[in-house]
Amino acid sequence: MALTWTHKDRGEIRVHENLEELSIDLVDYIAEISEASIKEHGAFCIVLSGGSLISFMGKLIEPPYDKIVDWAKWYVFWADERVVAKNHDDSNYKLAKDNLLSKVNVFPRHICSINDTVSAEEAATEYEFAIRQMVRSRTVAASDNSDSPRFDLILLGMGSDGHVASLFPNHPALEVKDDWVTFLTDSHKPPPERITFTLPVINSAANVVVVATGESKANAIHLAIDDLPLPDSSLSLSARLVHPSNGNLIWFMDKQAGSKLDRFKFSE
Repeated sequence: MALTWTHKDRGEIRVHENLEELSIDLVDYIAEISEASIKEHGAFCIVLSGGSLISFMGKLIEPPYDKIVDWAKWYVFWADERVVAKNHDDSNYKLAKDNLLSKVNVFPRHICSINDTVSAEEAATEYEFAIRQMVRSRTVAASDNSDSPRFDLILLGMGSDGHVASLFPNHPALEVKDDWVTFLTDSHKPPPERITFTLPVINSAANVVVVATGESKANAIHLAIDDLPLPDSSLSLSARLVHPSNGNLIWFMDKQAGSKLDRFKFSE
């Protein structure tokens, strides 16, 4: 049974007993937001990340979800991508395709991935243009209070340094405000060339989920959620800067990742 509470500023926190429980809860949540979005405006615009997040979504291809999710109404995007060939093992697109998208009935034309044959800068520019066209055609909703798209759900993993998407601590990409998509050629983690959504886009979503597991994430989770006299370094912790302006924020984690949270320590 997950320990769940709502922080006055940092959204809803769900600390799960184990990874199996986390996966079931996450997939239930995705299916719920998918159904609600399709009922509201006829489509579900979901944004994926890479890493272990995709494995936690694996139950979507199993009963009952494989039959009850309206895959034909899904539009799939990526919060960040490595600028490598789509068949490269570092590709977030390949990870999602191999483990999820190829096993369900999402229309290929609804999968919005980057151009993998150009530079990181060109890939970011083209990706933003493609998304702007989808906002213009109203496939993707526009935010009411910012010049940003309003995705139905953005799913983010979190690194042990507190980064989400490819927004790394102290990197200039954290400061980009006018672009929806920016690029890096000096990623703190290989491969160095990447594109990433900017914070204004992430914070304009209707729903944002951050998933973190394992003891190595515990300190970053503590810094990202708890009320602390924050050191200057925490101000560049991108997970701390995720704060939807008119949407919901939910943190999914296991006990190891949540072990340093003030509320979790008190509950034990």
